[in-house]
Amino acid sequence: MVNSRVEASAVAVTGGSSSGRSCAGCGGRITDRFLLFSMERYWHTRCLKCSCCHAQLGEIGTTCYSKGGMILCKNDYIRLFGHSGACSACGQSIPASEMVMRAQSNVYHLKCFTCATCRNRLVPGDRFHYVNGTIFCEHDRPGGALLRSHLTPLQGNGMMPDQKVC
Repeated sequence: MVNSRVEASAVAVTGGSSSGRSCAGCGGRITDRFLLFSMERYWHTRCLKCSCCHAQLGEIGTTCYSKGGMILCKNDYIRLFGHSGACSACGQSIPASEMVMRAQSNVYHLKCFTCATCRNRLVPGDRFHYVNGTIFCEHDRPGGALLRSHLTPLQGNGMMPDQKVC
């Protein structure tokens, strides 16, 4: 398994003379009144941007994240790697270059996105059910036998509407 280093870096805005400093983003000389210092490098305020949404990081907060060569705002880091940057099933780190599967706010390695009952791996296009934080395939859906026999489903059973892997 490849370990990807995740850094949460502070974004410091400094003012005054910045002569002689070059921007880590564009390589140009920084002559602006204000500059950013993050990840041990200096940046024009317009150059330190999230790799996904392109938001200027100095304007949206004081923290940015670096993983797999990407610089990310907090929202995109969480969207891509989950709250911890780890797989919700096995707890191991998810490399930035690896494809993932998602269910609500949880992120999974492809190999870990499996039915809790039969352990079959779900792939894009498979229907699945997410019940109280647990993934089930179409066949092993809790209460599925009741639904298939046309009995009235139980109310308030915690089941989310059918979801499809995209």
